[in-house]
Amino acid sequence: MLEAILKLDLRLFLHINGQWYNGVLDVVMPFLREPYVWAPLYLFLALFVTINYGWKGVFWIAFFLLCFALADQTSLFLKSAVGRIRPCRDPIVSHYTRILVVYCPMSGSFTSNHAANHFALATFCFITLKSAFKGYTWLFYLWAALIGYAQVYVGVHYPLDVLGGAAMGIFIGMLAGSFFQRRIRLEQQLVS
Repeated sequence: MLEAILKLDLRLFLHINGQWYNGVLDVVMPFLREPYVWAPLYLFLALFVTINYGWKGVFWIAFFLLCFALADQTSLFLKSAVGRIRPCRDPIVSHYTRILVVYCPMSGSFTSNHAANHFALATFCFITLKSAFKGYTWLFYLWAALIGYAQVYVGVHYPLDVLGGAAMGIFIGMLAGSFFQRRIRLEQQLVS
């Protein structure tokens, strides 16, 4: 069963990375995964909650950072425990891989830190900022999914790595977001 799942994972990777591409995505996807692209969104959220919720916003930032750190460190632990080789490092798969980044990390492939981190933050934001962003909170998940897809597109992760990271991130984000909502909770009305 595991062998069949890994074969399907490889087949999907080869489709995303080697067949489902175009010139625009070849330019956009490598940049989408870089911190200078996604950090402004998170800086905006930090300013938003601080300005609108005062001290509760500072606690929100602390939980946000804790959520990020927990997802990141858990993913790093799993990478070393599982030891899956990245497609850009695999001696066989790398010959069929379009590597669109200048650096292929030496760390393991399962799970994707990018997916774990961004899905954890997306879930935390979805839970804690629902009252402020209303029906637009689903965009946090779209953002995380685009970053996760970019990891496969550029050739540094398999789809299963991203799915594993996303599942773990969602779980961590739910824990952090639920705890924050029970103990602190941002007020429904914004501070003027």
